[in-house]
Amino acid sequence: MTHYSSRGRLFAMTLMAILVIVMSAGPAVAQEAQEPVREGSAAVNPQDPYENWNRKVYRFNDTIDRWALKPVAQTYRTFTPDFIDRAITNFFNNLSEVRNFTNSILQLKGESAVVAAGRFTYNTVFGLGGLIDVATAFDLPERPEDFGQTLGYWGAGSGPYLMLPFLGPSNPRHLSGLGADGFVFPSLWDEVHSPEKYYGRALQIVDKRADLIPAEGFISGDTYIFVRNAFLQRREYLINDGKVTRDPFASGNDEDLMLDDF
Repeated sequence: MTHYSSRGRLFAMTLMAILVIVMSAGPAVAQEAQEPVREGSAAVNPQDPYENWNRKVYRFNDTIDRWALKPVAQTYRTFTPDFIDRAITNFFNNLSEVRNFTNSILQLKGESAVVAAGRFTYNTVFGLGGLIDVATAFDLPERPEDFGQTLGYWGAGSGPYLMLPFLGPSNPRHLSGLGADGFVFPSLWDEVHSPEKYYGRALQIVDKRADLIPAEGFISGDTYIFVRNAFLQRREYLINDGKVTRDPFASGNDEDLMLDDF
């Protein structure tokens, strides 16, 4: 009973967060996004009004990554054969199909829900429990869906860009989605009991960080701005189901990417 009542409280908290997001994402945000706000003598990016604080959090996260997470991920890449690394990634991706299915239903995307169910079935039954991604070979590529995308589908604005300790780039809508996906909706992780659950989560984090190491070569200039723009562009791509009408980096102006687009 306690387990379900806790979920009820988390669900209520999520609903409150949704209301805050919806109320804060009205016309005022669009008007505010048209011109940079001046704070003293410095212009404040309307997408990132808390940039000073966010940069401090970014430096904190970067320090933790450099001294702890990245060395572990590099060791993992060095000693883990490619086929095992791919199998581990496939396994965790297969678990996420439950989230994809749930959020596809909430967004009234019947085809995406069928694809998620089909991928989970094929990969679990024919892919050795998800270690092999046979669904992609059957022309069923993954269609990522999360509750942040669900909020965007129903019109909730993103809110300001946030850099969160340990969690990295986010915004209020994305953060609410993480809370709902992780604690409210049913998950296969609920069937795993401690301490195995935490070992699995740790392996998932290390595997994901290891997969990002090759992409570090593409980072240039101000790394904070690069990460921020990459996050915003990725969220736009996901929420619009890949239908990006313009390139936010085409003009070279960070302010071209407005909050109302997310």
